Amino acid sequence: MACLSSSNRACVRVVQEKLCQLLAVAKGPLGQQQQQQRDLSLPASGPVVNVGGDGGGGGGGHRAALLSAGSGGTPLVAHSVSGPIKRSFYTGRGNFIQPAAALAPARAGARVPVGTGALFELNQKCSATANLHPCMRGYSSVHTQQPAGPIREYNIDPYILLEDELKYIFEDIRQEISRATNHQELNKIAVYYFDGQGKAFRPMVAILMAKALNYHMHNENSDVMNAQRQIAMISEMIHTASLVHDDVIDQSFARRGKPSVNVLWNHKKVTQAGDYILAVASMLLARLKHDEVTHILSQVLTDLVQGEFMQLGSKETENERFAHYFTKTYRKTASLIANSLKAVAVLSGADEQMAELSFQYGRNLGLAFQFVDDLLDFVSSSEAMGKPAAADLKLGLATAPVLFACEKFPELNPMILRRFREPGDVERAYELVHQSQGLEQTRFLARKHCIEALRLASQISESPYQKGLIVVGDFVLNRMK
Repeated sequence: MACLSSSNRACVRVVQEKLCQLLAVAKGPLGQQQQQQRDLSLPASGPVVNVGGDGGGGGGGHRAALLSAGSGGTPLVAHSVSGPIKRSFYTGRGNFIQPAAALAPARAGARVPVGTGALFELNQKCSATANLHPCMRGYSSVHTQQPAGPIREYNIDPYILLEDELKYIFEDIRQEISRATNHQELNKIAVYYFDGQGKAFRPMVAILMAKALNYHMHNENSDVMNAQRQIAMISEMIHTASLVHDDVIDQSFARRGKPSVNVLWNHKKVTQAGDYILAVASMLLARLKHDEVTHILSQVLTDLVQGEFMQLGSKETENERFAHYFTKTYRKTASLIANSLKAVAVLSGADEQMAELSFQYGRNLGLAFQFVDDLLDFVSSSEAMGKPAAADLKLGLATAPVLFACEKFPELNPMILRRFREPGDVERAYELVHQSQGLEQTRFLARKHCIEALRLASQISESPYQKGLIVVGDFVLNRMK
């Protein structure tokens, strides 16, 4: 592990330890585990960074564990240098599993095909990762052994690739909203954030996956593509409705570089406008007349509400906080992306395995997206973010950088419990996060999930759209706002 610098070794070690500590939450009655960990969003099976070992890479005699998390029945087991840890774990997708003794530790020197850019940088630093998935054998023969990987070779901008599909997406959403009401003020509030200034990240990823899978399935049905574009519109509408509700709850004063809706209108009217956006999205969904897709996207609304409720509370113990944070992050951010991608996969005619791959790609990308967002809250200016800096701390939220910083500065624990309400708490917590390795550890966690998303995208038939799915990981890691 000579390829890892001391700072990166420390980062890897703490992240892996934290993930392994979450295994301990599995103790107790099964029903309680399912309630507490149903959506615990640990990385899916795939790239695992090997830190520590006999080479002393872990530092201080520590022998860090290899963590391989599964979903949908894939085994999850932690490996130390002495063998599998004797522990069972709930996967978060309806399966309670026992240790998988057959799951071998990572082969030294194995590499994940992470290309160049931010993902390639992580690959260069961490040369020992998990064995490649069997479905990647043909792909890995070239891309895992050469220093130049697929990302910069492709030189693809997904937004340019999908220019025709995305050009009028906000206009189409505004038309749908306006068509369903003759109340001018309601319409004005509801369309306020659909001004074309948003990144349209969720529609972009949904359409990108749709086209990649249509190519993979040799499906050229224009009706299918139109239905998939409707899913992209619905995903943006659900996301924007959640922003409207968030602005009311958080009493925000800025969003996307302009006054937030609750500054311009009465909060009761704004709340109703958010509900109205969801109602119109539901109408669009009903028009598809596809029961399975309706069921998939209905789960998103359930997750959003539960995630918002989780954000209103906090946990006392350190392990509970991380489990709480991961689950909340999945429900509030990753569920929408994951289930939207699963919905377009179902519409394409994909089988259950490919639909699950699409879901897992979206889940990992969504988690990484939120980790980067939490990171930017500490490192970007208000002008760059389009909203106030350190907003999460001011709202009393302990995100990943703060939770990691607690490792070095335990004085953060009482601040978290009182939700940073005492004078000076926000400023002190902000300072301590920057003095710790919390930001680097959060960045590492985001990269880990992007690598997993890339691994999954690599299993889809090669096309410009599949290559675009690979590039999106770098977009997430390098976005400025």
